[in-house]
Amino acid sequence: MFKIPRDALVFVGDGRKALFLRNAGDAISPNLKTEKVFEDTNPMTHEQGSDRPGRVIEASLPGRRSAVEQTDWHDIEEHRFAQTVAAAMEHMVRTSKTKVLIVVAPPKTLADLRTAFHPEIKACIVAEIDKDLTKHSVAEIEKHLMNDGST
Repeated sequence: MFKIPRDALVFVGDGRKALFLRNAGDAISPNLKTEKVFEDTNPMTHEQGSDRPGRVIEASLPGRRSAVEQTDWHDIEEHRFAQTVAAAMEHMVRTSKTKVLIVVAPPKTLADLRTAFHPEIKACIVAEIDKDLTKHSVAEIEKHLMNDGST
């Protein structure tokens, strides 16, 4: 059984949505309350641009052209969103003097957050769970965390 200490901050996020939840209950019977929600309207790359991928003509091989991979604007925005919520998390931890932080996010978002977290934030993290629970209700998130912390 996974225990969430009283007043622990639980971050549940992905590249588009972030929930900051606080345990108002205790470690045995958690009661997660929403403190802050961030949502980013990040359309897919094909909806953000209309240009075709560029082409390069190689000087060393006359008549030969190569396609240039299209910029993935959606992916870039997800990385930027992770940095934004990491900064918000740092502010919340410092202003509320949070001692315990639990981070729940898909692997790619976890990686972005790890690089964006300040060492002070990293020191508060007691668990990282690589799951996407952003589409679940707060009650369902509680149940997922309480079952074993990894579902």
